[in-house]
Amino acid sequence: MPNKQKNIPSSIGLIILGIIVIAANLRTPLTSVGPLVSLIRDDVHISNTLAGLITTVPLLAFALLSSLVPKLGRRYGVERVILIALIFLTAGIVIRSLSGAVNLFIGTAVLGFAIAVCNVLLPSIIKRDFPDKIGSMTGVYSISMNLCGAIASGISVPLAVNAGLKWQGALGIWGILSFVSILCWLPQLRNQTKQTATTSQRMVSYDVNVWRSPLAWQVTLFMGIQSMVFYVLIAWLPEILKQQGIDPNQSGWYLSIMQLAMLPFTFIVPVIAGRMSSQRLLVVITTILLMTGTLGLLYGSSNIILLWIIMLGIGGGFAFSLSMMFFGLRTQNAHQAAELSGMAQSVGYLLAAIGPALIGYLHDATNSWNLPLFILLGASIVLFLVGIGAASNRFVGSRNRYELPRKG
Repeated sequence: MPNKQKNIPSSIGLIILGIIVIAANLRTPLTSVGPLVSLIRDDVHISNTLAGLITTVPLLAFALLSSLVPKLGRRYGVERVILIALIFLTAGIVIRSLSGAVNLFIGTAVLGFAIAVCNVLLPSIIKRDFPDKIGSMTGVYSISMNLCGAIASGISVPLAVNAGLKWQGALGIWGILSFVSILCWLPQLRNQTKQTATTSQRMVSYDVNVWRSPLAWQVTLFMGIQSMVFYVLIAWLPEILKQQGIDPNQSGWYLSIMQLAMLPFTFIVPVIAGRMSSQRLLVVITTILLMTGTLGLLYGSSNIILLWIIMLGIGGGFAFSLSMMFFGLRTQNAHQAAELSGMAQSVGYLLAAIGPALIGYLHDATNSWNLPLFILLGASIVLFLVGIGAASNRFVGSRNRYELPRKG
């Protein structure tokens, strides 16, 4: 009995470590690209529109695969599917770091499919293993993702230019982190969970068709719009700042500052949201922050441009955290959480995938960042409209509201 009691916290500790390290890999391969866009564009001789696709391709991969991931998890086991995804993630990072436009886009697609798997299944693991700690565990997951994403943005140009690694090495170095995540996740194969027939029968009464749920669509659109805004900024904020006279190295660090501004809120917001019956107030705050930051880039003084960037970061932290929380708060079990996560990330990222390429095209067509920024302003308004619905206190597949105590 004493041995069993010691193993339980040890097992939980390994799961938490695995979640933290995997989360650290979910943005670094993407956020490291933005500051290097001009180097990549000039080296492989592509337009701004094609350069935008470097960020868009992973989002398309998320869109194509996410709805299938819950089925893969149930059939082969969540832990095993995540391990395979991490192996593909490492391979994709290596392929992308090889010279040439073909390797660039193939590697980007492979790592996109791998990240899609982890994006969908990690929230369901949190729902399954930490049902009373959804808020705090989502916060841990989010802060790991965003901290490492911020670091990747900030050191990309110094690694490529100052350290002489070129853009290939600055992107390829993140394969080390993904390899470490494989090692950290291997112990979870002992806890392999493959859904049995008995478990399936128990869950029938909880099954819902999320594709027919208005609430699920509101969560999906909230996820998609906040993702679109984030990935547009990741892809183009350094270029927007450079056109305003900011040094290229400094613009990369400004992108890092935006993500660093997100960090405390990606932990605080889930904890607060998990204790609220309705998260509508948080949606209002999110919208105000994003709109103010965007208007600041359009019309505000360049002397306080850092303020606008920080507001965008805080607003993004609110939006991202809420989108992750909705998967657990708007569902009744891990199965529903995986289904909602798969739907939201499939349709949501399809919407998000339009963003970077569209913004790049609009800039090429107008030779200005004004119209792209107006697009982001409009997206913030739509985010508010769908967010009010997604934040309502009810479950997918139900019409009644449930006044349930939330624990963070």
